[in-house]
Amino acid sequence: MAPHAPYYTEEHEQLREQVRRFVQREIAPDIEAWEEAGEFPRSLYAKAGEMGLLGIGYPDALGGTPADPFHRIVVTDELARPGSGGIIAGLLSHGIALPPIVALGSESLKQRIVPPVLRGEAIAALAITEPDGGSDVANLRTTARREGDHYIVDGSKTFITSGMRADYVTVAVRTGGPGMGGISLLVVERDTPGFTRTPLAKMGWWCSDTATLYFDGCRVPAANLVGDENAGFLGIMHNFNGERIAIASMAVAFSQVCLDEAIAWAKERNTFGKPLVHRQVIRHKLVDMAQRIGSSRAWLEQLAWRVGQGHWPIAEVCMLKNAATQCLEFCAKEAVQIFGGAGYIRGQKVERIYRETKVLSIGGGAEEIMKELAAKQMGL
Repeated sequence: MAPHAPYYTEEHEQLREQVRRFVQREIAPDIEAWEEAGEFPRSLYAKAGEMGLLGIGYPDALGGTPADPFHRIVVTDELARPGSGGIIAGLLSHGIALPPIVALGSESLKQRIVPPVLRGEAIAALAITEPDGGSDVANLRTTARREGDHYIVDGSKTFITSGMRADYVTVAVRTGGPGMGGISLLVVERDTPGFTRTPLAKMGWWCSDTATLYFDGCRVPAANLVGDENAGFLGIMHNFNGERIAIASMAVAFSQVCLDEAIAWAKERNTFGKPLVHRQVIRHKLVDMAQRIGSSRAWLEQLAWRVGQGHWPIAEVCMLKNAATQCLEFCAKEAVQIFGGAGYIRGQKVERIYRETKVLSIGGGAEEIMKELAAKQMGL
């Protein structure tokens, strides 16, 4: 995963080396055991917080380190090396939970929640999707009615990353009338009476916990309101744009892992007296993978640069997410095919990545929704 000029500076490369050493020391030796156990140690958050990994891209005043989009791409590239999407999803779930709080929350709410999460002392999750509706955010049904200094929250959320572990959950609720104008964001804390959760078993991302959350008359302090009442939809949509860039970055990074693994295997594996890579059909597969990765990475970096300049080209972000996840599905499929029977055995990175491709083409807005949003932005 070499640096790509002109976007990467010496500072980016220093971060790359720092994260690479962290991954080699703290993640790679244990990732297989964590995958089989269905979780990774909570202590990993504290270790990541101590080395500053969790604070990248957050304000100094909240314990973070200001960064541009390319710092985050570098981090994703390196965290992807063990071939586990679950470790990225679980360790960085605050990456979708905290931005609305940082952007919209009161100073006291930010100071109370953000610093301990960035230190790895607390875990944050985002809860938007509901059992009877995913991409249709404007029609969510979980309600929060005001009673004095509290909101009473009733409803449920599902497919929530870090849902079982989270100490703070940024929850989308309906405080007003129908549609996007009646949605607010509330932070629900882990010990709130009436707040329960159940784990979900998944095709992939085994070592990250995913849960369904239930809110039964939960009394949440009004001080936990993120921004203004009935003004949460804008924060959700802006958050989705950032999440889609992050998903595209993950897809490109895991595509590269598939290519690296496939090249190494093709050089090592002998068939009919010759290394597999001597077969033209295998070389062509590897070239096809590299071609798609190069195109997706170039688009990712170009849009990351534009985002860093303060622009949000929504249609292109949606199309990038689709292009990058399609690239991953292709590369994972070809990598498993090159590995042959060995690619079907657990313990191979390509086997795990192959199982995890679909979550990226569904999460953060399904492929079909991305096309529809892009079409609307294009005036179609």
